[in-house]
Amino acid sequence: MPVFNEAATVGEVIAMVLAQSCVAELICVNDCSSDGSGRVLDALAAADPRIRAFHHPVNLGKGAALRTGISHATAPIVIIQDADLEYDPTEYPRLIRPILANHADIVFGSRFIGSEEHRVLYFWHAVGNTFLTLLSNVFTNLNLTDMETCYKAFRREIIQSIEIEESRFGFEPEITAKVARLGVRIYEVAISYHGRTYAEGKKIGWKDGFSAIRCILKYNLLAKSKA
Repeated sequence: MPVFNEAATVGEVIAMVLAQSCVAELICVNDCSSDGSGRVLDALAAADPRIRAFHHPVNLGKGAALRTGISHATAPIVIIQDADLEYDPTEYPRLIRPILANHADIVFGSRFIGSEEHRVLYFWHAVGNTFLTLLSNVFTNLNLTDMETCYKAFRREIIQSIEIEESRFGFEPEITAKVARLGVRIYEVAISYHGRTYAEGKKIGWKDGFSAIRCILKYNLLAKSKA
């Protein structure tokens, strides 16, 4: 769980995560928050041995926080969880079911399939997500519907075998390109989505969309040219 200035929500999210019977450990990485998030994490970690809190001395970005957290994981399945309230931890069983059934090695939680509830928000965000997923699929030859989703579940040995290079929001297209080249079994399951407005703390913006395009090209086209 990467954490950056989420003091208002991180305690509630952690309580929801730890309420799930399948959760053996929760690794939280405070990415140099300035709002007291780090103190919240340390207090919660002191109260529950399942929580392991790490702190970046400078702000490095979501990808860097994930790189730190994934490197310390010990449980057999790793799930990416944001520290806000956009994604619902009660859906973990749905995410890991294809892995436990030995059908999948990686599962993407899609906000755009199925009949789960979704908050109605920004039109251009939806257009951007659709475009980035389509562009990624063109190069990876996958038929994903939601490449940019936070909810991804991995067999631990697979995600720990991948070098994560991107330090910010480029993690999603990078990891999608790299797992596609591995030839592992990838599934999608429907998830709900309770998106935030910018006033409520949403951080991703249009510049991150251009960065995602750069990453799609870098980790697909350029990677192939070096092979």
